[in-house]
Amino acid sequence: MYQAKLFEHLSQHKKANFDILLCEEYNEAVACSDVCSYFGYETLLLPDFRATYLDDLKSFQEEMYSLLGALRVYHSASKKPIVIATCKTLLYPFPKASLLTPFEISFAQSVDLKAFKEQLLQWGYTFVDMIEVESEVSVRGDIIDIYPPRAKNPFRISMFDDTIEQIKEFDITSQRSSSDEIESLTISPAFFNLSKESYERVASCVENSQSDSFIKDIATLGFWYLEDEAEPFLQNRRIMFYKDMEYELDTAYEDLRYKVPRELFVGETLKESESVKDLVVADVSTLINIHKKRKISIIASNDTQLQAAGIFDTTALHVIKKPYIVNVISDTELVISLNKTKKVARKRRSSILVDDLKRGDYVVHEEYGVGIFESITQAQILGGMKDFLVIKYQGDDKVLLPVENLNVIDRYIASGGVPTLDKLGKGSFAKLKDKVKKRLFEIAGDIVNTAASRSLIKADVIKVDKRELKEFQAHSGFDYTLDQEVCINDIIEQLSSANIMDRLLSGDVGFGKTEVAMNAIYATARSGFQSAIVVPTTLLSSQHFKSLKERFEEFDIKVAKLDRFVSTSDKKRVLTSLKEGAIDCVVGTHALFGVEFKKLGLVIIDEEHKFGVKQKEKLKAMHERVHLLSMSATPIPRSLNQALSSIKQLSTLTTPPTERQGVRTFVKAYDEKLIKEVILRELRRGGQIFYVHNSIANMSLKYAELKELMPNLRILMLHSKISAAVSEKELMKFQKREYDLLLATSIIEAGIHMPNVNTMLIDGANNFGMADLHQLRGRVGRGKNEGFAYFIVENKDTLSDEAKKRLSVLESNSFLGAGAVLAYHDLEIRGGGNLIGDSQSGHIKNIGYSLYLRMLEDAIKELSNSVETTKQKVDLTLSISAYISDEVVSEDRLRLELYRRLSHCEEASEIYEIEEEVVERFGELDAPTKQFFELMIIKLLALEKNIIKVSNYAQNITFEYQSNKKEVVKSSSKDDDDIIKAVLYYLRNNKAPLSA
Repeated sequence: MYQAKLFEHLSQHKKANFDILLCEEYNEAVACSDVCSYFGYETLLLPDFRATYLDDLKSFQEEMYSLLGALRVYHSASKKPIVIATCKTLLYPFPKASLLTPFEISFAQSVDLKAFKEQLLQWGYTFVDMIEVESEVSVRGDIIDIYPPRAKNPFRISMFDDTIEQIKEFDITSQRSSSDEIESLTISPAFFNLSKESYERVASCVENSQSDSFIKDIATLGFWYLEDEAEPFLQNRRIMFYKDMEYELDTAYEDLRYKVPRELFVGETLKESESVKDLVVADVSTLINIHKKRKISIIASNDTQLQAAGIFDTTALHVIKKPYIVNVISDTELVISLNKTKKVARKRRSSILVDDLKRGDYVVHEEYGVGIFESITQAQILGGMKDFLVIKYQGDDKVLLPVENLNVIDRYIASGGVPTLDKLGKGSFAKLKDKVKKRLFEIAGDIVNTAASRSLIKADVIKVDKRELKEFQAHSGFDYTLDQEVCINDIIEQLSSANIMDRLLSGDVGFGKTEVAMNAIYATARSGFQSAIVVPTTLLSSQHFKSLKERFEEFDIKVAKLDRFVSTSDKKRVLTSLKEGAIDCVVGTHALFGVEFKKLGLVIIDEEHKFGVKQKEKLKAMHERVHLLSMSATPIPRSLNQALSSIKQLSTLTTPPTERQGVRTFVKAYDEKLIKEVILRELRRGGQIFYVHNSIANMSLKYAELKELMPNLRILMLHSKISAAVSEKELMKFQKREYDLLLATSIIEAGIHMPNVNTMLIDGANNFGMADLHQLRGRVGRGKNEGFAYFIVENKDTLSDEAKKRLSVLESNSFLGAGAVLAYHDLEIRGGGNLIGDSQSGHIKNIGYSLYLRMLEDAIKELSNSVETTKQKVDLTLSISAYISDEVVSEDRLRLELYRRLSHCEEASEIYEIEEEVVERFGELDAPTKQFFELMIIKLLALEKNIIKVSNYAQNITFEYQSNKKEVVKSSSKDDDDIIKAVLYYLRNNKAPLSA
């Protein structure tokens, strides 16, 4: 709705009379860019770069790279495009063209590796052991991985001595190269193309900077200290303002220290249009029929869009096949676009190793229990060298775990403090496991029996006309994600079958679970049945009721609410209406238990794990003979997902909606001025604030501190010692904006969805785990506004290196989907806990979540007869040297990750794939590494044949079977490769090698 006046302006001029168009908002800039494209002008849309002077640029990395990429395009263009940008973006000098010049390397070129590394350092690249994000480089012997900013994928350069032998793209997630070789590669600076002298000058300025940035380096602060290497982009260019921005500019110059002179912001302002109007396109055919006398232009990307809009005859129309969007009407012309707003392509980034083991981490061995991972060590066994994990137990006892058996341990994760180390040799852990196993069989039995009894019930058939459903979906006001479409189709298909539905829908808050559920409710109502949504809290009840009422109003679907805040007279009226069938859908808390319905067809339960044991029994009775959809905001663990899928249907939403943005994250030292500025900025944009202070004892002091700082600030204080009833009532007041700021402990981490809260401050952020911080910051930025999270530390100089690294990673990884990168493992475990129930916390604390869930998975599979009851193991004691050599993979964490992945392989093909990947990433394998991969193949082949032990003495190799049978074969020599050859031959052919 921002296009009419620019459309009229360009219609009146044969040639654009401006070089730069300045807008206030980015959506204005996007709309104006499309209008310029319609008139045939080349445009360059600059990103919305909103950093303020001396800000830490880690939080603005995406926009920074985008900006530098756009400037590179501009300077290299022979005919300069029209630049369209927000005013805020151009308030700083930009680097001169010379600082953005890339360099090129090509196949067969000679490279001085030392000089090349030095150049990359000066250009702002960060050296790491494994590339995960843009502007990183990894050098491993003859292999160089590099990820230039704005590149679609990183690149792998293979060297032979000092000559480039091969250049390939590779996938950041799998770390595997594509098969296509590239002739040459253009490497752009991660920061700027600085000379050694300039680099040293800027680095010195950064080191002595007055910025409160958490980490001071070139990539973080260098942009602010370019000085002679930068110039105002506005210099000698004709400016057009989209609207009068005098006040905004004056305010900006008053508040902040900008370096671009104010007098450069001078130019003409677009006049309001008299003859052209912006157009909202609802029904294309009707618009065309009404305005036949005008010249009609239809913009579409392809013929399919025209046909979908019912346009088959285009003879009287001017069809433009372009991807932009222009919708305007004038006295003589009608321009309609069939294109939709492009979804922002979300970059998938590789995960920080989720099961990354570090020294000192607690682990759970499935036989010996909880211990501490100390190190990887090498030991000689029967004359061969092998790698072992050292795990320490009570009394400094140690277990050496062969790395090929890494699948028998998991990281220890459980809520509630430090675990107690188990004692070796007493069998106490085995007893504990047996005790847990008995309880697990009860839980698994309950799950399996419930599923079995429900599967016998003949269900009500709920059908809906596809066109009607499409119309309902079109009124949502947004495009569904692919995940949502799949889930809805699965649910509707199941409801229309004669089989009863028992489905679990999992997805983060704000990812569209309610919209999926509303499609099911719509179908149920259209089939003449009623729906009930049961929630654990009145806050959630009012949230859902508001959403449902707004969404169903125009479809004549009657919605009601039942909870303790509903008056007695209203409650009586709702109960009567439900009994008579006058209400189609009711949402409420446990007040719904025992309610009489006329024709209940669907029960939806949100966050079932938050109901108590007795409430769950009543819930069970409620949905005994009707379709059931359970919703959960925590992910279901992958292993449990597989076990449950045989007895329960599962749907998952993993894609964030288009309008959701990442949460801009900053790490800052505590400063009253900063706190005040952050709170006031959020209040100015009409929002509210979460302030997390994780100490109940000191919370009153923090309350007084904030009141002293801002006496008019309306603060709500909440923590676990305040009763649930009071908390709920006060939270509802907060939701109605009767308070500005919620001061609370980390209780806000779970289940609060408040789109108006878009700023969060976390006190003592260094005392939180990475997963907790990521969960907490996920509470803001849930609506269409960008969220801000401030991790406040008391004194950054006293922080441990680990805490600094953790906070820095969170600051850099604020993109959507970072949960998968930062905390998926922890969140997944929490999801499993939710599914099982809190009553199991004692058992879980003893053996850790991972082992607990694995045992539950086994119990479910056993009771549903889908798998063998005992897991077989094989003991490999061969006198060969087999380990991933540190000559090939030098970093412990990467070697451990490879060992972990290999130990979980179930097919030989998986092992060969990992071997190929290692060759590609790290170069040719040496003998011990090659032999380790062969050892893993031996392990799988032996398991297939029910062999429990493979050992050798000199050339004699013994195979021991589960049936107590023994076979001995002879290798041609005592050499490692001959022993391996003989073992593999026997396992593949069931006989001794011919040469022996």
